[in-house]
Amino acid sequence: MIPYGKQDINQHDIDAVIGVLKSDFLTQGPQVPPFEKAINDVTQSEHAVAVNSATSALHIACLALGVGKGDIVWTSPITFVASANCALYCGASIDFVDIDKQTYNLCPIELRKKLKLAKQQNKLPKVVIPVHLAGQSSDMQKIHQLSIEYDFKIIEDAAHAIGGKYQGKPIGNCRYSDITVFSFHPVKIVTTAEGGVATTNCPHLSASMQRLRSHGITREESLMTEPSHGDWYYQQLELGFNYRMSDLHAALGISQLKRLTEFVTKRKAIAALYSQKLAGLPIILPKQLETTDSAWHLYIIQLELDKIDKTHQQVFNELRENGIGVNLHYIPVHLQPYFQNMGFKAGDFPNAEKYYSSAFSIPIFVQLSDNELQAVISYLNIILKEKL
Repeated sequence: MIPYGKQDINQHDIDAVIGVLKSDFLTQGPQVPPFEKAINDVTQSEHAVAVNSATSALHIACLALGVGKGDIVWTSPITFVASANCALYCGASIDFVDIDKQTYNLCPIELRKKLKLAKQQNKLPKVVIPVHLAGQSSDMQKIHQLSIEYDFKIIEDAAHAIGGKYQGKPIGNCRYSDITVFSFHPVKIVTTAEGGVATTNCPHLSASMQRLRSHGITREESLMTEPSHGDWYYQQLELGFNYRMSDLHAALGISQLKRLTEFVTKRKAIAALYSQKLAGLPIILPKQLETTDSAWHLYIIQLELDKIDKTHQQVFNELRENGIGVNLHYIPVHLQPYFQNMGFKAGDFPNAEKYYSSAFSIPIFVQLSDNELQAVISYLNIILKEKL
């Protein structure tokens, strides 16, 4: 089976991890700060806070922005559930903004409509979380302009997007947001095995997230309620969590980031070949905005179901039966039973639901061989026959 995504680990990565295993520190040692510095260099951001997952990063990002009981957070329905769950962890409520039909990202037009109505109802969001699906940035300048008009904070969920660009600048520079979050799960563009990071240009938010990732503890005497008792002394200032990244994960991340440009270049080449070879089939190819430069974590196609004699599920199953490990990113969050128990229902976000009815992701990863690539293209051509 050709998977839809897969990590690329070389000997340098292995040696970096072994080096940590042979060192004095497996965690809370010297590797995390240089990993965070490498993230700053890649994203052109001022601060980075490494944690054990992107979900943890989303959680502490919400907390650092003061999200709590009585607050409302909005995100896209086409995302992994973590983009919504992070608000619920804080005691806030969640709502969604429908997607753009072409990019599948949170739609600024729908956002403006929803904000206008929410203002009339006194239910404006405290935070909006745009999701950069598949590695392509949302239209952040438009979203940022709305944040100024309607006074909300922005967390970019860039779990898919390390190495991507918006308006010629690296995603994660936080020009149009308060915080950006990346994921380093093995199927992502670079991996730390498990891990995530939050970037920000605000020193206050960075300091808050650093405490929150480690039980709310500080060793900075200037923040303490009384003079330090000695070098051993620390204080817990707030309720935090054990979300720290280990030195093993950070060392792998440092090594992986050295090949980020190589990884993204390879993904772009695969995406370009797909777009060339699949043109003319009864599918909708990924649409890229002129202001964006995707990192191509995913290559998502939509079936033109009115032009083929098979269902969405039939095409999906036939591809898998022939060894093509397609997947679907994602089931609209509002259709999950947990969220339907909150009152969400089918029909609430029609663009997202239409997308779900016809989309799936085809394999794209650095190690994808020419033969595997041709197999994906060939089986799509065989299976997607137009109606006579």
